[in-house]
Amino acid sequence: MPTSSDAAAQNVIPPLTVGEINAAIERISHVIAATPLQRSDRLSALTGANVYLKREDLQVVRSYKLRGAYNLMAQLDDEERTAGVVAASAGNHAQGVAFACRSMEISGRIYVPSNTPKQKRDRIRAHGGEFVELILTGETYDAAAEAAEADIRRTGATMVPPFDDARTAAGQGTIAAEILGQLGASPDAVLVPVGGGGCIAGIATYLRANASGTAIVGVEPTGAASMTAALVAGTPVTLTEIDPFVDGASVKRVGDLPFAVVSALNAEVISHTSARQPGRPSTIRLDAESFVVTNVDEGAVCTAMLELYQNEGIIAEPAGALSVAALGNISFEPGSTVVCLISGGNNDISRYGEILERSLVNLGLKHYFLVDFPQEPGSLRRFLDEVLGPEDDITLFEYVKRNNRETGAALVGIELGKAEGLGELLDRMEQSRIQVERLEPGSPAYRYLT
Repeated sequence: MPTSSDAAAQNVIPPLTVGEINAAIERISHVIAATPLQRSDRLSALTGANVYLKREDLQVVRSYKLRGAYNLMAQLDDEERTAGVVAASAGNHAQGVAFACRSMEISGRIYVPSNTPKQKRDRIRAHGGEFVELILTGETYDAAAEAAEADIRRTGATMVPPFDDARTAAGQGTIAAEILGQLGASPDAVLVPVGGGGCIAGIATYLRANASGTAIVGVEPTGAASMTAALVAGTPVTLTEIDPFVDGASVKRVGDLPFAVVSALNAEVISHTSARQPGRPSTIRLDAESFVVTNVDEGAVCTAMLELYQNEGIIAEPAGALSVAALGNISFEPGSTVVCLISGGNNDISRYGEILERSLVNLGLKHYFLVDFPQEPGSLRRFLDEVLGPEDDITLFEYVKRNNRETGAALVGIELGKAEGLGELLDRMEQSRIQVERLEPGSPAYRYLT
C-alpha cells in the first residue's frame, strides 16, 4: 500500500482517514502551536457543564487554518513547489497559506474578497512577506474562489483549498487529537464552527474513530447555513444569498468532500437560532454519539463575542464565537465535559460598533421607530415625558424641520433598560397623541440601520 508521500509524488490526493490525520500531526507539529484547552468558569456555571475552550485564536496565525494549509503544502513535490501555489480565502486560510509560503519559500498568489477586514489583509502580507501576492476581488469567498480557479488554469500553479481537500481537512482534524490528549479522556460534546466544512470533517473523522461516544455539534451562522442546506437537499447546493457578516464561515456552498464525510457520519440537521429569540425552541438535547448541525443568529454571535471579551479577555472573530453562541441552545447533562472550538481571533477593531449594535438587537434591547412629531414647541419634551421609560435611552435621533408642514418625522433609536420593557414602551406609544411607527426587524429600513 503506498504511503502518503508516495501518493503526493504521484499527484494522488490521499483520502481523509484517521491515518492521514495522524500523518498530518507528524508533518505540522514543528510549525503549529499546541493551543491551550482552557476551562471557562462562567460558561460552565451558565450551562451546568464543564466547558472548555480550545484556543485556536492563539495559533501562530490566530486561527486553525495553518494546520490544513501547511499539511497540504508539505506534500507538494519539487515541480509543484516551483510552479507556486494559489489560494482563495475569506482571510484566515490566506494567513495560513502565507505563513506556509514564507516558511517553505514557495511563491503564492492569494485571492480574498474586497470586504475582507483590513486587519486580516495586513496580517496576510505580514505572514507572507515577499513570497505572497495579495489580490482583492469580488465581495464573497465564492467570487475569490472563481478568480483563483481561473489563475491555476492560466498558470499551472497548485491550488491550496481552504476546506474541499482531504489534505486540508486532515490537517484541521489534528485539533481533535490535541483535545483528546489534553483532556486525557473523551469529552461528552465538541462544538465546531462550520463554514466550508473542512474542519468539522476532519474533527468528526478523528472523533468517530477515537471517541465514538462524543457528541459532535457543527454550528453555522443563520445567514450562511450552507451545510444545513446541503444535508437537507442530500447534496451540496449553492445558496443564492448569504449574510457575509460572519466572514470566516460565510460560504455559499460547502465542499463536496466535507459534505460526503459529514453525511456519511449521519449528521442530523436541527435548524435553530438564538435561544434568546422568542418563539424558538429553547434547547437541543444531545445523546451520546449525536452528530448535529445547527445554526445561530449573527446577533447571538455578536453577543458571544462581547461576552468572551468582557469576561475571559478573548478577542474572537465572528466565526470564532459560533461555538460559544450555540451553548445557550443546547441542554447538557450536569457535569458533562464540553469543548468549544474558538476557531479564530482575527477581528478588526473597527467592526465593534456594528458588533455592539447587532448584539443589542439580539438581546431585545435596541429598537427603531419613525416618530411623527407635531412641529410645535414642546413636542420632543412630551415624547420624553409620556413615552420614554425611566431606564430607556435615546441612542439615535435624526430630524430635519420642514416649513409649512404640521408634522415632521424623526428616526429614533431607543435602547431599553431591559428587554421586557418593550411591551410597556409600545403601550405608552399607543396612548400618546404623537404618531409612532415601529421599524420591524427584517424590513429594508431596519436592515439598513443594523
